[in-house]
Amino acid sequence: MVFAALAVVGGMSNAYVISLLTIVLLFTFMGQSWNLMLGIGGQLSIGHALFVGIGAYAVAILNIKYGVTPWIGLLLGAVIAGFVGAVLAWLSFRFEVRGIYFALLTIAAAEFVRIMFGGWDYVGGMQGLFYQAPSGAMDLGMLRGDARFYYFVALALAAIGVAGTELISRSYWGYVWRAMRDDDEAARALGVRTFRHKVLVVSISAATAAIGGGVLGLVQGAIFPDSIMGMAISVDVLIGPVVGGLGTAFGPLVGSMAAIPLHHAMGALGDALGLPGLNSVAYGAVLILVVWFLPDGIWPSIVRLYGATQLPARGRIPQLRKVEE
Repeated sequence: MVFAALAVVGGMSNAYVISLLTIVLLFTFMGQSWNLMLGIGGQLSIGHALFVGIGAYAVAILNIKYGVTPWIGLLLGAVIAGFVGAVLAWLSFRFEVRGIYFALLTIAAAEFVRIMFGGWDYVGGMQGLFYQAPSGAMDLGMLRGDARFYYFVALALAAIGVAGTELISRSYWGYVWRAMRDDDEAARALGVRTFRHKVLVVSISAATAAIGGGVLGLVQGAIFPDSIMGMAISVDVLIGPVVGGLGTAFGPLVGSMAAIPLHHAMGALGDALGLPGLNSVAYGAVLILVVWFLPDGIWPSIVRLYGATQLPARGRIPQLRKVEE
């Protein structure tokens, strides 16, 4: 029902709203990859821009330089990002680099690749790569079309991301990853090969982020190392799950809907008032408010509130007490 409503909105809205919602939906999909990695798998990454950038450059290089369909680029980018994520995870967990140290390693890897791409002429360097201007005609084979076309592509990805997270959460992998997240040593004592599963969840998360990055590059029409691999991308990827609710299927969608339009609005207001960085202040304020008042995120709070209102009057107090505990 949610995605049907969003489809109706996409068919009725103007170009600006469609463009903004396209970005929201793409970061919903990429947020699912981060949600899968931390919310379910328990592995903290603050450098997801690395995988987003790999996907974006794989699509751009193949399409711009060789005329290959973006579908092949998306697949190749996912494979490369998944491999890079697996290698990074294997090296980290093999030498007991975990927790915040693994998060710092992901930042270092993302920054290293960003700087390397900035000086690499084959990938455009700091001048970036530019897609040919779209003609406006829809071409599904080459993933080219107008703003409304990309909106529905992003909507489909967001729906796949929500459904995929829900399916994984209810699967054997989901139960194993949550056990690994909650108590790694206890999971190992029960026979779970946590090392293998950590590498697997990082690899799947990286591949998913790369697919989103490939489509994001197509939507933007150009990619640059700083814009597609910068720290801002990593923050935009994680803000949705954190605000919306870690470990939940709808959390990244709700969080992205709340945070990203606010980010754009505060950016425009800051430019109008001559206050650069107002959007970053807004992000910080949102995070503080959510952590303070809704530590589980917006979506779990909505679910609990809805559940409480559906109970008969005499059953509400015990249920509310149970939720608080």
